[in-house]
Amino acid sequence: MLRAVYISLLLIFGGCSAYATAPEEVLVGATDTAVYMPLLRDERVAVLANHTAMYSAEEHVVDMLHREGVNVVGIFAPEHGFRGSVEAGAKVENGVDVRTGIPILSLYNGNTQRPSDEVMRSFDILVVDMQDVGLRFYTYYISMLRMIDACADFGVEVVVLDRPNPNGHYVDGPILDMRYKSGVGWLPIPVVHGLTMGEIATMAIGEEWAKEAKLSVVKCRNYDHTIRYMLPIAPSPNLPTQHSIYLYPSTCLFEGTVVSMGRGTEAPFEMYGHPAMTGRDFSFTPMPNAGSAKPPHNGVMCYGVDLRDVADEDIWREGVNLEYVIDAYRDLNMGDRFFTSMFEKLIGVDYVRRMIIEGATAEEIEACWKDDVEEFKALRREYLLYDE
Repeated sequence: MLRAVYISLLLIFGGCSAYATAPEEVLVGATDTAVYMPLLRDERVAVLANHTAMYSAEEHVVDMLHREGVNVVGIFAPEHGFRGSVEAGAKVENGVDVRTGIPILSLYNGNTQRPSDEVMRSFDILVVDMQDVGLRFYTYYISMLRMIDACADFGVEVVVLDRPNPNGHYVDGPILDMRYKSGVGWLPIPVVHGLTMGEIATMAIGEEWAKEAKLSVVKCRNYDHTIRYMLPIAPSPNLPTQHSIYLYPSTCLFEGTVVSMGRGTEAPFEMYGHPAMTGRDFSFTPMPNAGSAKPPHNGVMCYGVDLRDVADEDIWREGVNLEYVIDAYRDLNMGDRFFTSMFEKLIGVDYVRRMIIEGATAEEIEACWKDDVEEFKALRREYLLYDE
């Protein structure tokens, strides 16, 4: 359903890569310089990237572009900052990258939704390279789409260096009711959308959810949506393990409740608890750390559930699993006070809270979004760049 949109998909079959050791190894888009470097020569280039945008195991893509003499005039930093050290939700300030001397312009400083007109006129091509985790409430894709809109307004070309989606092998969860559109939910897509950054950019333009921009996607090689891709670098401070990334679609919902999901511990998003939960053998005490300066229930012992031993296969089979939230809700017996306004922004619809309060089971609630998921999957197939 590509309506009046110019999308140049750069199909990658050749080129060299610093990662390549075997034909079956997954190669990210950044590794194929033969495809995208000719687009950047003699142009003013800006980069939207963070610490995950590695060209090789040793070198960041911005460092490589700088070394190769590409005229990188600015770096746009998303949530967690350019080098990835800022906690979730904290402001990311403007500055200068100490390694290259290139100016850093934050897209997450609490005020800026998009660059100024002066900044937008200062570059000709935007390169996007960030490792996403495939969830509607993970903010990197939102930063990309805001920049795509800005680039469309100024005739700037966008080049997405694609990376695999570690949750790209399934689609699940309710589709966002756009009444709840926010900085943690931007498009009418399920919680787990099964798209790479390149695919979500393609779909957003094609469905007119984003403005019409000239878009090129440099595909991954040796990748399809059945592959369980292991991330070489933690995508953000509170997703330190692959297991936490798999649990994230379900445990992030606790961010919209009074319950701790482990911020301020060694295993965020792999546990949940509250000081008043009863009959629990497991306990933890959130404390300030690099990923959370003021974690929920800071310094107070919480009783709850340790999910670190849940098998990956069980997580994949369950998908978006409401059993954890329902367990805590029933234990605490707080009624609607259990939830905050963030809950609807995360889950994306109003009926989940209502059905939990009414006593519905996880299975009954999850059945309500199954038809919507199937419709979305049919639409999604039109924009897939990789086999399912």
